[in-house]
Amino acid sequence: MVKNQLERRGIRDKQILNAFRTTPRHEFVPAAYQNMAYQDRPLPIGDGQTISQPYIVALMTELINPEPDHKILEIGTGSGYQAAILSQLVKEVFTIERHLALFQKTAQRFKKLGYTNIHPLQGDGSQGLPDEAPFDAILITAAAPKIPNILLNQLKNQGKIVAPVGERTSQILMRWTKQADGSLTKEQLSAVAFVPLRGEYGWLENEWPED
Repeated sequence: MVKNQLERRGIRDKQILNAFRTTPRHEFVPAAYQNMAYQDRPLPIGDGQTISQPYIVALMTELINPEPDHKILEIGTGSGYQAAILSQLVKEVFTIERHLALFQKTAQRFKKLGYTNIHPLQGDGSQGLPDEAPFDAILITAAAPKIPNILLNQLKNQGKIVAPVGERTSQILMRWTKQADGSLTKEQLSAVAFVPLRGEYGWLENEWPED
C-alpha cells in the first residue's frame, strides 16, 4: 500500500509513510471489507459514512505539515483511521464524531489498539471545540458548504485548515493558512468526493439528502 499507492503518487514525508506502515488499516474497517482494507479506495463503515482511501488520508495529513508538538482537531472521526495516523505524528489529536453509535465503536477501538493521545468526542463537529482551542491544524473529513468562521477563529496563527468544500456533485480539497497577522491564504488542490458535513454550520438534510 505505502509503496504503490502513496510513494508512487508523491507522498514523500518519511514520518508520514512510516505512520501508514505501522497502522493496521484492517482494524478500522468492518469485517466484511477487511479483504479490501489495503486497497486504494474508500470503504463503508456504517451510518452512511466511509473510511477514505489511503492516498487521500496521506495527502490531507501531509498538507497540514504535522509537527511533534502540535495539537490537532479532526472533524469527522469516522472509523478513527485518520486520527490514528495523526496520533503518531503529533502530541494530541482531538476528534469529533456526530454519530453516537460510530463514536462509541471507534472510541473502543482506540482503547483496544492503545492510542493514548487521541481524545474522541461526540457532537456537532461543525462548531469545532472552542474549549481546547487554539489548534495548530484542523482537518475536516466531510464536505463543507464553506469553512465556518467559528473554526477559523480556533486556529493558531501559522496554522492550517484542510477540508473538502462543495456539494454532492462537485468538491475541491482546499487548504487555508492563517498568517502571523491573522489574515488567510487559500489554496485549491484537487477534486475529491466526501460525505457531507452535517451540523449547525454544515449541510442540512433538505440541502443534501441521504441516499
